Amino acid sequence: MNRPQREVCIWMLPAVLSLFLATPRLASAQTLPFAPEPVQSSPLRLQFGPTGAESGAGPGAESAQPALDSSASQASPAQASPTQSSDETPESPDVVTVFPHSNTSRWWISGQANVVLQWHGAFRALYSGPNSLTNWAQSATTHVLTLYTGYQLTHTTEVLVDVEDATGHGIGNANGLAGYVNLDSVRLANGIALTRAPYPARAMLRQIIPLSHDTVEADRDELHLATSLPARRLEFRVGKFDLVDFFDVNTWGSDSHLQFLNWTIDSNGAYDYAADTRGYTYGATAEYDDHWWTVRFAEALMPKVANGEYLDADIARARSENLEFEARGKLIAHRAGTVRLLSYLNHGNMGNYEDAIRAFLNNETTTPDIIATRVQGRKKYGFGLNFEQTITPELGVFGRFGWSDGRNESFAYTECDRTVELGAMFQGKLWHRRDDRVGIGVVGNGIVAAHQQYLALGGLGFILGDGGLTYGHEKIVETFYTAHLWRGFYGSYDFQYAANPGYNQARGPVAVSAVRFHTDF
Repeated sequence: MNRPQREVCIWMLPAVLSLFLATPRLASAQTLPFAPEPVQSSPLRLQFGPTGAESGAGPGAESAQPALDSSASQASPAQASPTQSSDETPESPDVVTVFPHSNTSRWWISGQANVVLQWHGAFRALYSGPNSLTNWAQSATTHVLTLYTGYQLTHTTEVLVDVEDATGHGIGNANGLAGYVNLDSVRLANGIALTRAPYPARAMLRQIIPLSHDTVEADRDELHLATSLPARRLEFRVGKFDLVDFFDVNTWGSDSHLQFLNWTIDSNGAYDYAADTRGYTYGATAEYDDHWWTVRFAEALMPKVANGEYLDADIARARSENLEFEARGKLIAHRAGTVRLLSYLNHGNMGNYEDAIRAFLNNETTTPDIIATRVQGRKKYGFGLNFEQTITPELGVFGRFGWSDGRNESFAYTECDRTVELGAMFQGKLWHRRDDRVGIGVVGNGIVAAHQQYLALGGLGFILGDGGLTYGHEKIVETFYTAHLWRGFYGSYDFQYAANPGYNQARGPVAVSAVRFHTDF
């Protein structure tokens, strides 16, 4: 099969899987018992309380999701539960932001602050390299501050602009783990620290085109200002944004401010989505919504180099195509659930692991050097499966599967070619604290054989490179408890345990604890 035929097959796969899922048993759009209306397909609407965001850092900065900075929506878990039975007594909503937000004003102004303090003790390391997670006891703090503004030009046209300030590189300067432990960390750009000054995070235009007269209610937040939307519609966005604001979103696994902190639990580790060092890109998205299903597509700019601060504006040679299908229904035990199928194809100035190994074995380089093999126009593609399922009104489970071809260089998110994730989230209503939440997630990450050999021979990636490798799958467990303290103030404790950090059995395991303070204004 030649290359054009392979690419056609790659893009046909999501369509075939989409048809398979589109069965009569998937009823019209349903809401998760403690989540806002999923028909909006928004990473922020899908949280069962005020949301946070991936931010400031690296792979998914202000991203994960996604990505996903946020102030809070004013809906409490009780408010966001349209499936409440008629014999239940409605509960008065809790105040979950410092200041109230209007549902009628054309303007939107809000903000958030997220502070994470992490530490770990000394752990076993038979050897270390330039990109190893440092194995002595250490601590680090990250801060992310965001101001969100928006204006409704009409009922169907919105302008959204965010400004952010993010500081703190995290423990080990965000190196040494594919599933790094803090999505808010600010990565180095090719070894150089980014500016500490505030910067524009998002700036986009949203255009809604109605295709039906019937409407659905929508929760208002910093990325979506309309409170009522056509059940069938087209939506377009153009400008600067984080791809995981809209792709690979998961109700219980996309929020680093109130939920999980790990990169590969908040996002699909094998989704090498286009982004600069902070996690943003310029591009355009198109989305079609029709009651119980949604399909979305994005064309976005790629960085000029792996983990690069600057984006390549020449879309003839470098770009990213992203396609996702989402289906919502009550297929299992009459409980609401969602399945998302994702595919992506990146074009860029990428290196090739096999070429780097070959050059080293031919004595052309002293160590394998992926940078020396970069060729403009190389491609990298992958697929993802993302699901969430309500078990009870207070309990939901979620998971992801990710696969990428892995032959060419890991470029934008993290060094991961295979990932499997499973998690659960509990709402605090079970113990009479309905705005609290507790979660647990497990994830296993892997890389292809050529990537393994490259690292074993002493090659460096943009976040991995111990100078050698005794390969083992990276295995991570994370659990957290987030307590609603008062109005828009939250406190969390988070614990992560990582075996074989950086896929290396000669290092670790490492246990990382964190306390997090979050405020939604």
